[in-house]
Amino acid sequence: MNGEPLAYRMRPESIDEVAGQKDIIGKNTSLYKMIKNGYVPSMLLYGEPGIGKTSLAHAIAGTTKIPFIALNATTSGKKDVEEVVQEARLTGKLILFLDEIHRFNKAQQDYLLPHVENGTIVLIGATTENPFHDVNPAIRSRCGQILQLTRLTSADIAEVIQRAIKDEKKGLGKHAIQISDKQIEMIAEGANGDARKALTMLESIVYASDQENETFIIENETIAGMITKVGVYGDKKGSHYYNLLSSLQKSIRGSDVNAALYYLAHLLESGDLVSVNRRLLVIAFEDIGLANPAVGSHVLAAAMASERLGLPEARIPLAAAVVEMCLSSKSNSAYKALDEAIDGIRKGKVGEIPKHLRDAHYAGAKELGHTGYQYPHDFPLGTFGGWVNQDYLPSNLKGTEYYHPLDAGEEKRMAAIYHKLQQFKKQQ
Repeated sequence: MNGEPLAYRMRPESIDEVAGQKDIIGKNTSLYKMIKNGYVPSMLLYGEPGIGKTSLAHAIAGTTKIPFIALNATTSGKKDVEEVVQEARLTGKLILFLDEIHRFNKAQQDYLLPHVENGTIVLIGATTENPFHDVNPAIRSRCGQILQLTRLTSADIAEVIQRAIKDEKKGLGKHAIQISDKQIEMIAEGANGDARKALTMLESIVYASDQENETFIIENETIAGMITKVGVYGDKKGSHYYNLLSSLQKSIRGSDVNAALYYLAHLLESGDLVSVNRRLLVIAFEDIGLANPAVGSHVLAAAMASERLGLPEARIPLAAAVVEMCLSSKSNSAYKALDEAIDGIRKGKVGEIPKHLRDAHYAGAKELGHTGYQYPHDFPLGTFGGWVNQDYLPSNLKGTEYYHPLDAGEEKRMAAIYHKLQQFKKQQ
């Protein structure tokens, strides 16, 4: 057994060994050609843990043979940065790989950035957070490229696993291992796009297996035991978590029950009921709205029930709420109407409140002209209960319509009433 973990040993040594990411580092990309020609621009690598950010940085350094130093912004101080600068002066140029770059403090940044600007240091920053939200603008401006890496496909992961099994120098090739293509596929799918997890699992599975005639015999049960919950990832305050919340809402809005349940499951595995319930309540009123007003109270009841029950039972009312919202008619007309009114006010489209609407519950109101209000209940009008034609908007906004009803679900009935009232106004 080698002392270093398999995932560490199997890091690609050149960009030709990088698995996946063909749109970023494939042979037809400009970045591939630049690196092959010995030029490395400063860049930011953005993506989830295990997606290959560190491996790509090592592969770039291995291809260009430029000296390479790796630091973590959470544990490195100004002294570490000073040592990097000193080393760069001695070598003429080096690549600094800075993990968790969104944690880079101002003192480190102020000392390092001039050397990035003059080209002595090539900065490759890695972050799991959205660089446009969390990385200092001064760093972003020095990085010519911001590259968003994506999860590897199961086929990519399977290729990485097979390479590790065969590699006698860095991998497990010195061992006789009995493993089928189907079992490799199980590990690849269980790793959920994370090559590091795949290799860590592979190493654990091999050494947890029985040997016959010095051959490790891989069993399905051993694989199944290793991949339990391996797909769960999410810092509750991180970009990936907010991406999951966004995907949940967009799946419900798009009426895709299966996708919505997938994202709900992923979110619940992180254990944060508060954020999930808050987002579901927003969806009930933002996306379902007047098309099915009852959904709001249903989702509120489900959220309250989930908080009382706690996980894992909380999943039961939340599943019912998500399925109901997916299959419900949708309307965003109510909040869109309010947004239009707010936008108008912010742009100065305001006017004097009509005098007959102003408060008249005090002596002297008549002297100020606060009279003329007609009480709608004194004017019965069929199913409306009471209606009288009088102005409510400021005179300079008369006729303004913010609300544009949709013929969706229950809102069809409301839309008919709205249009009827608009006709009454024109007739009188």
